Amino acid sequence: MPMILSTPRLSEPSFLSYARVGIVSTQRKKTAIFCSSHRLKGNGLQSGCVLHRKENLSRRFLLFVLVSSGLSPTLPSSGKTKSKNPYDEKRLLEQNKRRQKENNAPEDFPNFIREGFEVKVVTSEDYRKSDSGLIYRDYEVGKGDCPKAGQQVTFHYIGYNESGRRIDSTYLQGAPARIRMGTNAVVPGFEEGIRAMRPGGKRRIIIPPELGPPVGPSTFFSSKQFEVFDIELLSIQNCQRRTIAFYSDVVCN
Repeated sequence: MPMILSTPRLSEPSFLSYARVGIVSTQRKKTAIFCSSHRLKGNGLQSGCVLHRKENLSRRFLLFVLVSSGLSPTLPSSGKTKSKNPYDEKRLLEQNKRRQKENNAPEDFPNFIREGFEVKVVTSEDYRKSDSGLIYRDYEVGKGDCPKAGQQVTFHYIGYNESGRRIDSTYLQGAPARIRMGTNAVVPGFEEGIRAMRPGGKRRIIIPPELGPPVGPSTFFSSKQFEVFDIELLSIQNCQRRTIAFYSDVVCN
């Protein structure tokens, strides 16, 4: 980043400008000595002295222009824009694939090329992307109607992180999950993915951070990452509110 001085004063140059100022001052001293020792030796040498003085003034003027316009040299440690290297992207992709293989990720699992806060999702052509940013693939479509707000859905799921490591599974828990649609019981990306499914359908969804859970010290998730879920929708139940005396609940069947 070029250095910018608030006032272009040669008496307070930038760090690297000290070397140039030293050269100019040394040259000025040499010029003065040269002129004083040869002042009486003829008009020709006297003209040479004037020429050296003009050259000295030209260098001082050039230094003034460089400092005042912000074009003076910068330190080697100054910030530089990092150019993207295709070999780095290939290396990050291979690194992600290697981690997924170590974590026994399922077949056709998406790859994630993460560099800082920038993430590129690499999938096969069978995946689709919605307007919200949700990425999904249907392995089985299922039959019947899709769930509506207020209905209860029963489903199995397996959750993975970007490295293909399994983070949760209802199969291992031994019981399916149940939620009511439209009650914000799950993260937005998960409900959007299951909303377009039919009973008996199997789908893989890739939830971007903006459709995922909140992050921070008070939550389970400490960083914004993509999440992958394999979902199997088992059934859809209608629900109705039941009130008995002062007690009220929702019954789904």
